[in-house]
Amino acid sequence: MSTPPDPAASPSPGPRTHRAAVRVPGVLRTAAAYAWRLIAVGVVVRAAFAVLGQFHRIAVAVFLGLVFTAVLRPAADLFARFLPRALAVAASVVGGVLLVLGGLALVGEAIAGQRTTLEREFVSGVDRIERRLEQPPFRLSPTVFDDLQSRVGELLSSHRATVVSTALSGVGRVVEVLTVLALALFCAVFFTHSGDRYWRWFCEQLPGPARRTWSVAGGTAWRTFTGYTHGILLVAVTNAVLVGLALFALGVPLAVPLAVLEFVAAFVPLIGSPVALAVAAVVALATKGPVTALAVVALIVVIGQLEGHLLHPLVLSWAVRLHPVVVALSVVAGAVAAGVVGAVVAVPLVATVWSVGQALRDRGGAGA
Repeated sequence: MSTPPDPAASPSPGPRTHRAAVRVPGVLRTAAAYAWRLIAVGVVVRAAFAVLGQFHRIAVAVFLGLVFTAVLRPAADLFARFLPRALAVAASVVGGVLLVLGGLALVGEAIAGQRTTLEREFVSGVDRIERRLEQPPFRLSPTVFDDLQSRVGELLSSHRATVVSTALSGVGRVVEVLTVLALALFCAVFFTHSGDRYWRWFCEQLPGPARRTWSVAGGTAWRTFTGYTHGILLVAVTNAVLVGLALFALGVPLAVPLAVLEFVAAFVPLIGSPVALAVAAVVALATKGPVTALAVVALIVVIGQLEGHLLHPLVLSWAVRLHPVVVALSVVAGAVAAGVVGAVVAVPLVATVWSVGQALRDRGGAGA
């Protein structure tokens, strides 16, 4: 007679079935591992931006100080061949300040010299646009423009206090900008004089195994940042010269100030130049008519193609190895996060981080 099997001696199918039911696929485990790491990185980045937001003026001043250093350092090194280092730095800084002030004086003189002509041409241009809108196919009534002018006058008179307060706050903004520029120039003087010594001192304070890593990361970051700064400066100068010559040939007023606007706007890749040239197109439309404005619009296309297919690949390819889509997304994300300053800072920041990551990865592979 056979005895029935002992339930305690055989494994229960319940736990095995449960383990099979909750078994996680390897792809999901890998995705979850990457997901929580990305969340951790996102939290750290968000916290860093929150801290920088509390001290954004200092952060902007340090960034501008690094930009000034990247521009002034080659001149200081050249002067240091036959001058003491302190005098070489002073000569480069004074020369840079005089160059900027000379450019601003040139712009101010151009605006003051053409103010009367610009006012006359602007008024006549507006009248010309109104007459075109009154003709077919638009057929707008002349009373529409009179009503628009009266409404604008009423709006300004009813919000006079707001306009005055905005103007006063603008004065405060100017003081803040001058303060940031002064702090940036102060930082640039010391960075240009002995920035490498400061970095070596910082690396010496780190633990032994981390010194080499930080040294490689710092050298790569500085080379990428200076390469980008020199490249974008060359692109901005080229764009400004081409725009200034084209506007002068077309007879558009304020060609020099608009060229300077193009120079400043070129520091925002892919977006800045079209915006600056759109302002030039509006000025051309109001002063020279639609034909000249269409020529300026064509200039926008030409400058965009030249910048995207010739200047950026030739000048910036060795310093910034980023796809144009990455550049565009970086600019938009920087603008959303921190306005104009974020749009300017985004591309060099992304390029520097990418270059540092590549250098550390290559170093790790070589060390392995």
